[in-house]
Amino acid sequence: MTFLVVAANIELGARLLVAGAFVLCAIVAGTHWAVRGGKIAPFGAWARFVRGWSDPMLKPVERRIVRAGANPQDAPVWLLGISVVAGLAFIALVRWTIGFIANMIVASDAGTNFLLRTLVNYGFALLMAAILFRVVASWFGISPYTRFMRLIHGLTDWLIEPLQRVIPTFGPIDVSPIAAYLILSVARTLVMGAFF
Repeated sequence: MTFLVVAANIELGARLLVAGAFVLCAIVAGTHWAVRGGKIAPFGAWARFVRGWSDPMLKPVERRIVRAGANPQDAPVWLLGISVVAGLAFIALVRWTIGFIANMIVASDAGTNFLLRTLVNYGFALLMAAILFRVVASWFGISPYTRFMRLIHGLTDWLIEPLQRVIPTFGPIDVSPIAAYLILSVARTLVMGAFF
């Protein structure tokens, strides 16, 4: 089978996996909504069946919601939202990985200059994605001391920290990540135009 067929099958599999996860989370949210609204009995066969396999997924979400001061009964809705966001991120990651592999295959056949251009382009894209991820993680209060966030901060601190010392904050808003993103975007354009 050619790479394109394998890539299409992998992407289709990822989409089906995400769709299945969404359907399961929708069933959980719908069942909890029906129990709360009195449409089905809380200790009926269906409600117990859904609770039996969904409780391990809901418990961590409920704990996080309680720590945030919200109602743990909203956990099924949060789980549904998480499945949508995580599913879209997973599909985007699969598509990016397939595109990266395809570009590397083309680059290996095209020569050293194209390979170098592709690697520089992906280097800038990785740094820019890390800045975006850092900003979004700060919105959700994800600790910068977790293992993954330490990696993200390691990729971006060299650019953002000097900018934070120069650019003032506007109330609670730190614009240094925006400035860092714009600097990387301009640098990417200049490097790609000057050397390739």
